[in-house]
Amino acid sequence: MDSLFGICNLTAVPLRAEPSDRSEMVSQLLFGDHFQIIEATVKWTKVITGYDDYEGWIDSKQYVLVSKESYEKFEQAQILSGLASENQLNGEFEASVRLVPGSSLLHEKSFTTAELAFHVKGQTVRMGEPDFKTELERYAKFYLNSPYLWGGKTPFGIDCSGFCQVVFKFFGIRLKRDASQQAAQGMVVDFLQNASTGDLAFFDNEEGRIIHVGIMLGNSQIIHASGKVRIDSIDNQGIYNEDTGKHTHKLRIIKRYV
Repeated sequence: MDSLFGICNLTAVPLRAEPSDRSEMVSQLLFGDHFQIIEATVKWTKVITGYDDYEGWIDSKQYVLVSKESYEKFEQAQILSGLASENQLNGEFEASVRLVPGSSLLHEKSFTTAELAFHVKGQTVRMGEPDFKTELERYAKFYLNSPYLWGGKTPFGIDCSGFCQVVFKFFGIRLKRDASQQAAQGMVVDFLQNASTGDLAFFDNEEGRIIHVGIMLGNSQIIHASGKVRIDSIDNQGIYNEDTGKHTHKLRIIKRYV
């Protein structure tokens, strides 16, 4: 059977561990996220994403099929929806799609995919154009107070590794989806005092498994998704929550990607 390809044509679509509405949401597809189809039924489609090679099931009504050529165009897409809540795509027949930050677009003005024409309304950013050293903190802080949502990747609900992945996407840095996968990327920073803004700090549980990640702001603060996206202090023991007066996450390793 020839390979089939698709893209997400909606704002944000749940990617589930199993083909069921009751199944765990392991991630989300944002508009323009492209994927290869592994298996398809009437109701559910198993996919592997082009951006981070992540597998899961999506509702068969929540995507459109595209040609291999269109898939490859989205693989090379450099335009992202920016840090604004009013971004949207105006389509034919007065249809529109709300865009969350980090959605992939083929053009900053207008484009056509799957025989659908879209006109971009709002702010766009060219991937890799913002300066990592001077802009990283601003992009990360855009998500402050976004509620924690397992598998989420939007300002309306986001998890710790999804937060890091989406923020880094603006700077052209392709992180994997899960914290444990991200910890296998990058270069080790030997000491906390050598950490700088944009490094990722990883935290483990009692079994030594990586369970949390956040973005360093200098070498004494971290912005991360825990209950909500928040800024906390960090020391050699881990994250210190000033609200509770306790350490909440045990530091395992710090990695650098730029």
